[in-house]
Amino acid sequence: MDPVLEMALRLVTATLVGGVIGLNRDLHGKPTGVRTMGLVGLGSALIVVAAGLVGGNGDATRAVQGIVTGIGFLGAGVIVKDSTSDRIHGLTTAASIWLTAALGVTCGLGHWVLALEATGLGFAVLMLGGPIEKGIHRRWPHKPEDPEPPR
Repeated sequence: MDPVLEMALRLVTATLVGGVIGLNRDLHGKPTGVRTMGLVGLGSALIVVAAGLVGGNGDATRAVQGIVTGIGFLGAGVIVKDSTSDRIHGLTTAASIWLTAALGVTCGLGHWVLALEATGLGFAVLMLGGPIEKGIHRRWPHKPEDPEPPR
């Protein structure tokens, strides 16, 4: 395959799989959506492809390490603790950002089958995980933990 076409295919695929994950987040009214996740996938793939062009696999490996470290900051920005109920919101969205970056890296490396399988699994978890959790909680209600005894 033509190298320029191959690079374009990697970038387009990363953008599309990111958009699929973002679609779920958008449909659930979360702070990320198709655009954000598409850009995370595209950016991750672009870094990997560019690093591979500059120096080969060693540089691509270092680029992947940087993406994995750096994407945590973006994910941390969507995690919020509700001070009134002590509940934490945004963990699934943060995990989705992390998954999208990993999908982008996988597309950037040209592993199409792995990227598509992981996209399908990720989307299935996002679509089915909530109803499964609700069913489990209905069947086995969560008992609040006992407060810690005074010291």
